[in-house]
Amino acid sequence: MLSPRFLLLQSAVSLTTRSFCAGGVSKQGRAPDMIEVRNRLREIVGASTNWSDHQQAMAERLSLASMLAKSQNDLPVRRMKDSCLEVHLPLGSEPQLREKYLTFHNTVRFGRILEDLDSLAVLISYSHTYNEALKRSPLSIVTALVDKIDMRQHIIYPDCDIKFTGHVTWVGKTSIEAKMHMSQYRDGAYAPVLDATFVMVARDPENKRAAFVNPLKADGPEEEKLLQQGEANKSRRVELSTASLLKVAPTDEERKIVHSLFLNTLDSKTVSFRSRLLPPNSVWMEDAKLKGLEICHPQERNIFNRIFGGFLMRKAYELGWANACSFGGCRPNLVAVDDILFQKPVEIGSLLLLSSQVCYTQGKHIQVRVHSEVFDPLTRQHNTTNVFHFTFVSDRDVPNIVPQTYGESMLYLDGKRHFNQTVEH
Repeated sequence: MLSPRFLLLQSAVSLTTRSFCAGGVSKQGRAPDMIEVRNRLREIVGASTNWSDHQQAMAERLSLASMLAKSQNDLPVRRMKDSCLEVHLPLGSEPQLREKYLTFHNTVRFGRILEDLDSLAVLISYSHTYNEALKRSPLSIVTALVDKIDMRQHIIYPDCDIKFTGHVTWVGKTSIEAKMHMSQYRDGAYAPVLDATFVMVARDPENKRAAFVNPLKADGPEEEKLLQQGEANKSRRVELSTASLLKVAPTDEERKIVHSLFLNTLDSKTVSFRSRLLPPNSVWMEDAKLKGLEICHPQERNIFNRIFGGFLMRKAYELGWANACSFGGCRPNLVAVDDILFQKPVEIGSLLLLSSQVCYTQGKHIQVRVHSEVFDPLTRQHNTTNVFHFTFVSDRDVPNIVPQTYGESMLYLDGKRHFNQTVEH
């Protein structure tokens, strides 16, 4: 969740006349702290701070299934202003907050920002679906996909206040797109830092089946443009999924790239398929890995009794950054986060295995893929939960990454695709 003592505002609504609704403020009209926000979200779904009580509360959510809408037409139409939120992270005015966000290089831990963005996306989605007539929401809203995070500023200062803004920009029948912007106060004004697009999904109280969300209506040409962009984003995601290298063969141009990489590693003395030489200023892909392990404790759970998606993103980012730093030989800056797909929830008590791989390089840029899976030590089974894609930039040219196997070549091409999307965007 978001950090303590942040300011949470909802536009176009008289906040002081509303009790602490999803995305509102406290009854006293003051800025809610971390405990208040978490307690309210727990009230919305009927969760508890106590581990054993929390498990019981999750079981009791079964009774909320009867409150779900039978179709989207049964739900009132919402507007973008209904979910508009502004959140302040006072790193400058409240120095005690900095410890949680500070790196040893005196910059802000971007992994913490990922956690905050994930929490904000949930708050925005609950604001869109909020029903004053219900004490608890029957919806379980979870992160399905981080579509894109584009950095507009590489440096995030640890002693300057941060502001998050965002609202719903598109909805399907059971999914919600939330766009968020982050800016930082410096030299007398707020300057943009990043733009983020998250896709959330609504599920039933048990988080097992899809549930309908309120339709969205645009007010004016600007909002209509956002709706159209959301529809285009959906079509793009479907197209990319259909063209996945895990499903179809590479294009003719990509096949030529792979063959060229292969020819570039042949030993001119032996001219053998088996004899491979590493070209100058290059690194075998096999030698550009970094792995980690996390034991998933109850402390990292979300309000639905699963591991918090923001925690997963933070751990994946930090591992990916460390790999890029080691590979490039200097501290890299993040350019973009792209196409983070949450395939399966991570249960409490899981052994989470994280594997980062530098899969593509170009000039000063490093494309890193982080694969996460849960491992059951009793059955010895591995199940993929997430795949993360990060684009970093170094302050110097980095070695070329070179695949040796066909599988590594597919990773190379996939990394190149993600890098090209970032550059084109």
